[in-house]
Amino acid sequence: MKKYDRLIFIDEDDTARAPMAAAIMQKKYLLSPLKICSRGLVVLFPEPVNQKAEAILVSHGLTAREHAAVQLSEEDLEGRCLLLTMEEEQKEKIRMTWPDAGNVYTIAEYVGEGGKLGPLYGEPLVSYGKCYETLDAMTDELAVRLNEEVLEK
Repeated sequence: MKKYDRLIFIDEDDTARAPMAAAIMQKKYLLSPLKICSRGLVVLFPEPVNQKAEAILVSHGLTAREHAAVQLSEEDLEGRCLLLTMEEEQKEKIRMTWPDAGNVYTIAEYVGEGGKLGPLYGEPLVSYGKCYETLDAMTDELAVRLNEEVLEK
């Protein structure tokens, strides 16, 4: 049975890892439609995706060119929504800000992997490429898990 209608990837400022994860996930095969987007915990203005993140996405046939950073809000937590953060600290920040928020996990925790997605700010392009590879593998597992949940009765 389908558990979620929306999937939100969450990062600190919604300019690199979260929009990359959303772009990658939108290309995965899902048995049931799912609205996929990204949000940030500290967004001061609608900043575009990081140029290095966009370059890596483009090199894999994807883009987040139209993306503008959006602050996570209480409205995002409503309904059947799965929130996946990049880091444990981000998950804890959400839980402290919205104690009643359900379905909040790190992406690694949700897919049962130990992969670490450290911050990319100031890192070289190769780090963005490694992050892409990690996110691609994690979203493969995420798609499998979400599809299995749809098939459960």
